[in-house]
Amino acid sequence: MASKTGMDLTTLFGAAAQALAAQQQTLNKADTNNGDHGDNMVQLFNLITQAVSEKKNSTPSQQLDHASQLLSQRATSGSSRVYAQGLSLAAQELQGQKSLNADNAMTLVQALLGGSQPPQKQPGGADLLGSLLGAVTQAQQPQQQTQQNAGFDVGDLLNAGMAFMNAKNQGQDNLQAGLSALMAAGPFGQSSYRQQSGQVVGGALLQVISAMAAKK
Repeated sequence: MASKTGMDLTTLFGAAAQALAAQQQTLNKADTNNGDHGDNMVQLFNLITQAVSEKKNSTPSQQLDHASQLLSQRATSGSSRVYAQGLSLAAQELQGQKSLNADNAMTLVQALLGGSQPPQKQPGGADLLGSLLGAVTQAQQPQQQTQQNAGFDVGDLLNAGMAFMNAKNQGQDNLQAGLSALMAAGPFGQSSYRQQSGQVVGGALLQVISAMAAKK
């Protein structure tokens, strides 16, 4: 495995695959185009889990890169292309990291669910998700958001803010609401059923990450 003190990517993605399997029929119904989004997502994350397991003695970056390549070769759905891109982005962002842990795991979540936009790192450890949260929760105290949210235009931030507030109204906690905002600003925002499955994936990943953080 990556490290005795690190997070096992097989466990992480396996949890997402199980969560998707539990919602498989619901996600199929949400897909008004082909009715098979749930099936595709379960297959997709089983493949990702298999891929990272094949490289279990490699670094997280190498595991994620292998999963991205395998996904690109074998999967054909639009969702698979989005996740292959996210895995590739995560691999780039985690280069040099010997293990995945509670401190750097959010980088993976952001890259995976944010799609084409890499996580934006700011001084002091702030990240894209934190910037989005801050942009909304501190909206009454305007700051230099252009610098804080490099890579996103005003329209993206407005969409992110709306998604954040909608999620809050639905009773989601701050981190889940932040995920909604993150996905709204990326390729997931163009498809309601991909947003729905992304929430399932994000929730499963965050549950594992939170458990790891609690053990620190």
